[in-house]
Amino acid sequence: MKTSADPVRDYLSTVEREASALPADRRQELLSDLAEHIEVTRAERPDASIAEILGALGDPRTIAATALAEAGAGIGASATSGAGAPIRRGKVHPSVPLLMLTLSLPFIMVFPDFPGPLAGVLFRIVGAVLLCTSVHWTTVQKTTGALLTAVIPSVVIATWNLSSGGPAGDTAALLANSAMLALLVGTASWLWRARRT
Repeated sequence: MKTSADPVRDYLSTVEREASALPADRRQELLSDLAEHIEVTRAERPDASIAEILGALGDPRTIAATALAEAGAGIGASATSGAGAPIRRGKVHPSVPLLMLTLSLPFIMVFPDFPGPLAGVLFRIVGAVLLCTSVHWTTVQKTTGALLTAVIPSVVIATWNLSSGGPAGDTAALLANSAMLALLVGTASWLWRARRT
């Protein structure tokens, strides 16, 4: 079996081949973004091997499939026919779902009466949907992020409201809310650092 002298070129070629159904400009943008990400990571982590950098970036077939799904083209679908070209959707900046998920709790705390609880729930739902449909994270990162920022806080708040109304006393409530806010901020920080550019 022949091994390549340039694993980065092989990686990008695989992405290009697997994403051939994308419009040419979108495919070129994807390849440029990946090449830039690899170059920046090499500069930031000079001790890391190319294999480690490419492994952290992810499987090239998965990246191509994600780009195809985002563009509205199914894997193997042809995007070359003029009328049958996929509809392109706009990207949501990765900070949007993270801010919505993180700010849902402070919004409820600042506005305990209407519209606080309703807006907090809507922030949490929309933020979780945007997180789960984003191309910036892997499936495991999306699932973990949604569990830690949307599901667990919702279950805890519902349990407090259905039981004795939450922790007894102002200090206990403040500590519980602070711990939950720390969980939201910590998870959002982790997702921000783990995002794919």
